[in-house]
Amino acid sequence: MSEIDAQFVKAQADVKELPERPGNLTLLRLYALFKQGSIGDAGIDEKPGFADIVGKYKYDAWAALNGTPQDTAKQQYVELVESLKSGESA
Repeated sequence: MSEIDAQFVKAQADVKELPERPGNLTLLRLYALFKQGSIGDAGIDEKPGFADIVGKYKYDAWAALNGTPQDTAKQQYVELVESLKSGESA
């Protein structure tokens, strides 16, 4: 396992232990970075139906990262979780 993979796994555990729940936009960013880092680009087959509004926002946030290398998304995820842990972001 590479160093970034180990950091990514640790950040996934750390995000569950945050002292307070991040705001919705930050949660969307975390979701999108996690999906991009773990799966890669969003595909059309993951696109939710018209009635799934929350799913649409999540998909759109992920699809906005299409083309971002997985290791870059992992690093950004780790950095965002670290900033949340230190109270710098909300």
